[in-house]
Amino acid sequence: MKRSRINEIIREADAFIRSFGYIMPPFAYWTPQELKARKPEGIVGARLGWDITDYGQGKFDELGLFLFTVRNGRNEDLARGKGMLYAEKIMISRKDQLSPMHRHNVKAEDIINRGGGKLVIELFMPAPDGGIDREAEVVVPTDGVIRKLPAGGLLKLDPGESVTLLPGVWHAFWGEGADVLIGEVSTVNDDLTDNIFAEPIGRFSTIEEDEPPAHLLVSDYDKWIPGASR
Repeated sequence: MKRSRINEIIREADAFIRSFGYIMPPFAYWTPQELKARKPEGIVGARLGWDITDYGQGKFDELGLFLFTVRNGRNEDLARGKGMLYAEKIMISRKDQLSPMHRHNVKAEDIINRGGGKLVIELFMPAPDGGIDREAEVVVPTDGVIRKLPAGGLLKLDPGESVTLLPGVWHAFWGEGADVLIGEVSTVNDDLTDNIFAEPIGRFSTIEEDEPPAHLLVSDYDKWIPGASR
């Protein structure tokens, strides 16, 4: 993706998020130079911040996702079973924009439609080997109510509705009718190692630097801020 397009997406996303009354944390608006100078471990180390991906395929409008990690615990705490064991993201799935089929080994997550169109989620249960079970009935909690769907069934969430996805459950999603503001509340988030895709695909974008970044992406931290890895 071109950096100019990423900067444009950030501006569009910020306006869309604000239109629903959600206010981003102050560090969202720090310049790259300010973030590099401050190098706050609680932001850089936890990989909080802007995240825009086209999954390395170069067609963001059809295959992509906007994310912003607002808070995140640490894998060490998760391993110990105490401490900050949770994470929160705000995301935007554009109308008909696919976030491809994937699962997580560790992360359990609530996916919440915060506003806009319908959020459509295609679901499969995991096979014993971790692959996709294309026969098993899908069973997921939705706002405290158990929902059952056939393998590959489409769960459609209206604004205010949510679904809990436990580790291993395969899911792909997109917006229907309009762009969707999505909330995610989960256990500790690790986008470097805990995204298992059904097809060979990248989690982060390759960036063409055609203009300076307005704000750094989490995938920029290792390049811009030495020692940024967790």
